[in-house]
Amino acid sequence: MKVSEVMTRDVQTIQPDQTAQEAASFMLNADAGSIPVTDGGRLIGMITDRDIAVRGVAKGNGPDTPVRELMTDDLVVVRIDDDVEEAATKMSDAQVRRLPVIDQDERLCGIVSLGDLSREADTECASEALEGVTQPGGEHRQ
Repeated sequence: MKVSEVMTRDVQTIQPDQTAQEAASFMLNADAGSIPVTDGGRLIGMITDRDIAVRGVAKGNGPDTPVRELMTDDLVVVRIDDDVEEAATKMSDAQVRRLPVIDQDERLCGIVSLGDLSREADTECASEALEGVTQPGGEHRQ
């Protein structure tokens, strides 16, 4: 099964010059912990609630700080035509619950989550991702 068959396509994004407050407001309204950062449709980063709290507030940055200063730009991504097993392996290895989905031009096409895998793909695939995600340790990435 391909990632394109299980991913969420309608994904809200934020621009790198928007503020941390705008990103936080979106996350609050969407009940989400992260939002992709795009520039001209190309994925350039992700910003999470943790990025805002740890990279932002803990270092003394205010709500007007541009997203580009707080976002994670070293992303783990999956391609739209990859198999769901590849997505599960990447989630497990990186200990993340969701991955941005990009096309060959690095344009954001959607997001694939652990929930997408558990609902739509085989249970073995979802179990692999969950096992890695729930392991203690690891560096925060996205």
